[in-house]
Amino acid sequence: MPDSQPQPQPSDGAPADTTALVLCGARLTDGRTVDVRLSSGRIEAVGTAGSLAAYGTRLDLAGYLLLPAPAEPHAHSDTALTALTPDGPGSYSPEDVQRRATEAALLQLGHGATALRSHVRIGDAQELGRMEAVLQARRSLRGLADLTAVAVPRLLTGLAGADGLAMLRDAVKMGAGVVGGCPDLDPDPAGYAEAVLGIAAEHGCPVDLHTDGDDPVRLARLAAMAGGLRPGVTLGPCAGLARLPAGTAARAAGQLAAAGVTVVCLPQGGCGGVERTDVERVDADRRATRPPGAESRGSGLPDAERGVAPVQLLRAAGVRIAAGSGALRDVSNPVGRGDPLEAAYLLASQGGMRAAEAYDTVSGAARAAMGLPAVRVEAGFPAELLAVRGERIEGVLSLAYSRIVIHRGRVVARTSAVREYCDSAAAVALELPRQGRSVLGNPGP
Repeated sequence: MPDSQPQPQPSDGAPADTTALVLCGARLTDGRTVDVRLSSGRIEAVGTAGSLAAYGTRLDLAGYLLLPAPAEPHAHSDTALTALTPDGPGSYSPEDVQRRATEAALLQLGHGATALRSHVRIGDAQELGRMEAVLQARRSLRGLADLTAVAVPRLLTGLAGADGLAMLRDAVKMGAGVVGGCPDLDPDPAGYAEAVLGIAAEHGCPVDLHTDGDDPVRLARLAAMAGGLRPGVTLGPCAGLARLPAGTAARAAGQLAAAGVTVVCLPQGGCGGVERTDVERVDADRRATRPPGAESRGSGLPDAERGVAPVQLLRAAGVRIAAGSGALRDVSNPVGRGDPLEAAYLLASQGGMRAAEAYDTVSGAARAAMGLPAVRVEAGFPAELLAVRGERIEGVLSLAYSRIVIHRGRVVARTSAVREYCDSAAAVALELPRQGRSVLGNPGP
């Protein structure tokens, strides 16, 4: 079950995509300048610049690089933007969660993510309230972005887990498209994972588990259980793998690759998959039980210091890697931007990946992890596109200021940046854009 299924003509007021759109003069990553005609949510034709007749709207993309749109495989809509509350933790009333989830999705859409997968906590005092709110946000976003909810129960084993199992099944019936959870916080992590995989198989849903991945025995058991499960198993953020000895991490990576498990890393750091108190408790327990000298036996990979999964080690083992944003201004990361291009930038600048490979982790690989169809700028593919001002992918990841986002064949978001300089000899000599109005009381040129 992919995160987004083909949609019938909407009957709930969402706009139908019947108008052709021609993108004129766009630059592709192979250096070509082309026109691209979109119709009925797909790319209808691609031709040399000026060659396509327009029977709809024309959009000038001269100076823009045209790319497959990013997708966000690891968001937390229910906790997003809670760090903005001045009086402490934000409210988790259904109305507030829906408002924040909608605003967060629109922020990420503005960055380019036309499809999002959000982990949503169920159980505790809110029971299914957060899930209901996120599903309502999904309905309100129809036609703008595709949002899929991952049901994340707290406990699934023992007497305390009975309610969690019932609630997980109820969440799937409500509309959660993915079965997830955090086995690290259950007294029986293997039993938790087995329960999740069983319910997923029962309902034909993908699995997306939130785990630190620092226990190789637990990862081996999970890989053995996940092998061959369709429509697929995803793990993230797996930053703990980078803290394991290199040989142990490599063996675990090989087991994940053999099982066909996808790992979603979070280059921007931690996320709100578990409450902060849980993280602190688990970390304290691990430190207390760690053998003497274990602190010095890590892999030595730079990712261990950055708190990111060891991407190069995983890729070398054949593990499919996607990248997500994680926390969006919640207590786990009060400055999280939720920007896929920033995740790609970090993988390129600090993770040792080439720019094109880094971008693929937030676009093609992210879509594959979410079960979505591939996107290429070729006739017949879905019209899920991002135009960014720039000429090469390296420049786009460096200075991705102006963006035009296309979802199902129509423009759904624009971000424009204007940079001007004061009157000076350097500005004149380099023909830089100059200020045309008074700024801070100083007359413009």
